[in-house]
Formats: sequence, structure tokens, C-alpha cells
Amino acid sequence: MRQEAASNKKYIAATLDPNELLVPSKLIHLSNLNESDLDFMKQSWARTMTERRRQVIMQLVKLSQTNFRVNFSEIFFFCLQDLDAQVRAEAISGLADEEDYRHIAPLTQLLAKDSSAAVKEAAVLALGKFALLGEIGKLSTASTNEVYQALLAVLDDTSAGGELQCLALEAIATLNLPRVPDLIKAAYRSKSAERKLCALRAMGRNCNESWLSLLVRELDNDNAEIRYEAAHALSELGAEDALPHLIKLAADKDSRVQEVAIKGLGEIGSEEARQALTRLAKSSQQRVRQAARTALKDLDFDDEPLPFGS
Repeated sequence: MRQEAASNKKYIAATLDPNELLVPSKLIHLSNLNESDLDFMKQSWARTMTERRRQVIMQLVKLSQTNFRVNFSEIFFFCLQDLDAQVRAEAISGLADEEDYRHIAPLTQLLAKDSSAAVKEAAVLALGKFALLGEIGKLSTASTNEVYQALLAVLDDTSAGGELQCLALEAIATLNLPRVPDLIKAAYRSKSAERKLCALRAMGRNCNESWLSLLVRELDNDNAEIRYEAAHALSELGAEDALPHLIKLAADKDSRVQEVAIKGLGEIGSEEARQALTRLAKSSQQRVRQAARTALKDLDFDDEPLPFGS
């Protein structure tokens, strides 16, 4: 046991030594550190040069995204307080798949007080995940309200950057709470093209069919980006009433709009959607054929019954 502990500390020291080659495959030894090794990691981390800390945290995030057996959560958590903004932002992304409500408080603190725009934006994205958990009943009312209030503070802050406010609107949109529809409407009516696009994305995330008529209207907009976001939002709403409009949009002059409309047909499903996709799968345009065939495969996969006992 002592030999194993010494070995872990050796790997930690080598990982943080800028004179040592950083071998990503060896970072697996930093997974699920015990309390003693984690304390050693924290102490060593504080003495490590900034560039090396950046290299290590980026590799840990990459490894955690490709190897689901590793767990660097405790490392990511203490790195939320790192002196370097890039390390803090990477640490937040490393916790992206975590659902531990104890992460909410430090994330809201970073959102409120951090000096880095990148850190604030990463915090908003992470809080958006918790907003969704709250909406589907996987988070307590108190924790959901904490997330709601933190995102509202950004949207009510006139000094906040436009990009941050757009991300906050998309994050808060999943919550079925009083001010959300009005915030989305205000962004939609804004003279800013970016805020309007953001509002359309928020409508899709809001999953409320009250946005249907407005989104359908935007499918005729001259701006291809707006048509794209409107079609994507309709797909997220999953409303069968949107099918005729998405079928029409599958012939749009913009290729991205075509593809998102075709993908939406597969996501909404129904026999009408299947028939449309079957026709599109015979299109003379290779890109359309491929998109339709992919959507049909996804539709067939969703229709397959679950194995017995699952």
C-alpha cells in the first residue's frame, strides 16, 4: 500500500514538473486520488508554473471526455480557484458532466465576481446544465432558484457583455419560471441581430409551443442564419405542426438550413416525416440524400423497442 502511495506521488510530481515530458496516457494515475495524494497534488500544484498547469488541466479535460472510467472531479474542483483564468475556465469545462449540486455555489461566485469573460461564460454554460436538471426535477427547488437568480443577475446587469447575456438567456430558457418568457420576448424584439438569434435558440430550449407561430414566421426571413435558428428551434420543440414547414425548408437555397430542417424531420418523427425523408433520400443532391438517410437511421433507432429487461 505504501509503495502504491509513493508511486502516485511520483506520478503527480512528474506530471507537474515542466522539465518532464507530459504523457497524456499516464494521467490516468491522477484519477480518483485518495485524500493524501490529493493534498500532495494541491500543494504541488500551487508551486507549479502557470504554463504547465494549463497544459495539465487541458490534457485532463481531454482525457475525461474520451475515457469515462477516469475521474478527475476533485482536481477540477480545486482548480476553480486557480490564479490563472485559463485554468479556471478549463476546470469548469472538466466538470461539465457533473451533477453535484455542491458545484452550484462556486460557479455562481465565479459568475458574479470573476474578472475573466471566458470564466464567466464557462460558468454560465455549466449553470445551464443545472437549470435543465432543475426543470426536470433532478435538483431541489432551493438549488434551482439559486441557479435562476444567478442567471437573472447577468440578464439584469446592464454592464454585462452581449455574448454573456445571450448565453445566460439560453441557459435560463429551460426553466418554466415567471420572467423567462418576457426575457425571451425582449431579446427577440431587440434591434441587435445577435440577440434575436439568441432569442430563437432560447425559444427552442424553452420547449413551449406558444413560440410555434413566431418561429414559423421566421422561416421566411431573408436572413439564412435566422431561418437556420428558427428551424433548429422548431426541431427542439418537437411539434408535429412544424412538419409541413420543415419539409418546405428542406428545399431552402442555403445548405445549412436544408440540413437542419432535414435533421428536424427525423427528430420530430411521425409517419409524415418518414415519408418526406424517404423522398428526400432519393434526391439528386448528394448532400440532401445523405442528410435524409442519416435522419431516417436516427428515426429507426428511436423506434426500436428496448431489449427485454432493460
